[in-house]
Amino acid sequence: MKMRGATKAIICFLSSAIFAVLDLLDCALCIFYRFLDSVLEANPIPCHCRSGGEEAGHKISETLYERRNIFRDQILGFVSEKGLGDDEEKEGKKKGGRRSPRWSDCSCESCVSWQNSPEKEKETLHLVIKEPKRETSQDGSFQTENVIFLHGFLSSSSIWVETVFPNLSDDAVQRVKMFAVDLLGFGKSPKPENCLYRIEDHLEKIERTVIKQFGLTSFHLVSHSMGCILALALAAKYPNSVKSITLIAPPYFPSIEAEASHNALNRLAERKIWPPSAFFSSVMSWYEHLGRTICFIICRNHLIWEWIIKLLTGKKHLAFQIRDITRHTHRSGWHTMHEVLCRGAKFMDNYLRTIQEEGIFMKMIHGDKDQTVPLECSYNIKLRVPKAELQIIKNADHSSVIIKRKKEFTMALEKSWLLNLSIDD
Repeated sequence: MKMRGATKAIICFLSSAIFAVLDLLDCALCIFYRFLDSVLEANPIPCHCRSGGEEAGHKISETLYERRNIFRDQILGFVSEKGLGDDEEKEGKKKGGRRSPRWSDCSCESCVSWQNSPEKEKETLHLVIKEPKRETSQDGSFQTENVIFLHGFLSSSSIWVETVFPNLSDDAVQRVKMFAVDLLGFGKSPKPENCLYRIEDHLEKIERTVIKQFGLTSFHLVSHSMGCILALALAAKYPNSVKSITLIAPPYFPSIEAEASHNALNRLAERKIWPPSAFFSSVMSWYEHLGRTICFIICRNHLIWEWIIKLLTGKKHLAFQIRDITRHTHRSGWHTMHEVLCRGAKFMDNYLRTIQEEGIFMKMIHGDKDQTVPLECSYNIKLRVPKAELQIIKNADHSSVIIKRKKEFTMALEKSWLLNLSIDD
């Protein structure tokens, strides 16, 4: 017991020391990037180190400007008193039409191709559609089921195209029309710099790309991780159109509204040094400028890293998970994390209340070894929506709950889509 207590004390001390150093480093990088942006950017984008609760006239997540940092007030307050960088920051707030990408973002053809698309295509998301093979009969007796897929954080439509699309049953192939989108700021979708990546921004793009463009009056929703928040928001907005919702590893931590954003940040990206994956998440979620630096090294040079990995592994094609991780900008990833995962926690109770009142069929699938979004999240939703189904997958984590069981996973989805429908109509 004494040894265990001593170990905890050592880890606690190391954690405090490491994060104190990171706090200081992030403040130093704030000054560094403020100077470089003022030199290299026509319209520099202010950071959130000293911003208030609004940006561009919109309320933003408290976690963007209230993140704990023991040096921020002293160091950045001194910089502010000296007037260093203030003119550039004010100018960045006044000007619109910020160009994309920033100097620190990737400018390869695959990352900026959306900028060269027609104006109409710039306003919509990248979309992959799988059409049903069987046509609707003239008397309308055959019914096509529409399914919208929403991926999780640092992912893309590839997760559905690679797992679900190839494993459909004959019945589903004939009657299901599937829409898999790359969310705003990820994959091949637009990554504008003048966007806050709020829930409202993501929903508007999904509506314009799928629901309005194809005139959908009924559809099913399938979502993973962060996409579950957007799926619930979409269902709450279109309760009469949504026929079923499938949530895979949904993040939901009950809390009073005033504390919901910070609670979500602390639960999803707790400041701890072990395991390494948790430490990486905390660095990327708590430190705006450290995160930008990591994106500058990895995301901006993703083609080089992909070439190195191919060379080391001897593979001609990389797994879609590796490619997806880098297909975003720091701004799109940073804001989506705080605006959807953190600020979105404020609205979860209202979304779930609507689902419960409207009687929308909802199913949850969760791995019992999930360390990213703990199983308790699905239990929490089950308490709010008792009629929701919960399927717990043994020995499955956050990604293997889909990727390592493609056929079983697809079969579970189909049961929700084809429920109570006659196959031989």
